[in-house]
Amino acid sequence: MNQSTLNTINKTPQTSEDIQDWLVDQLAGRTRVNPDDIDISAPFESFALESADALVLLNQLEQWLGFPVPPVLIWNYPTIELLSQRLAGEDEDND
Repeated sequence: MNQSTLNTINKTPQTSEDIQDWLVDQLAGRTRVNPDDIDISAPFESFALESADALVLLNQLEQWLGFPVPPVLIWNYPTIELLSQRLAGEDEDND
């Protein structure tokens, strides 16, 4: 993983689209799937990531966003679309 992909701690708030793009790129790289073939409304479990890979992905997402991402959010927001909206503060049900 190169530094431009991971970035350093991000100080600019990201939109849900930015987060979706980042997640799609990361999942495509980990699953060797064309990014265009990743459905952002599909459940995370459909990407067949091992739990260790999912935790590494979350850790990298935290570093990219610059704030903690509790693992429970993946269960509460089980798709790229829902999670990215939540992380960008664009979801209708803010916790």
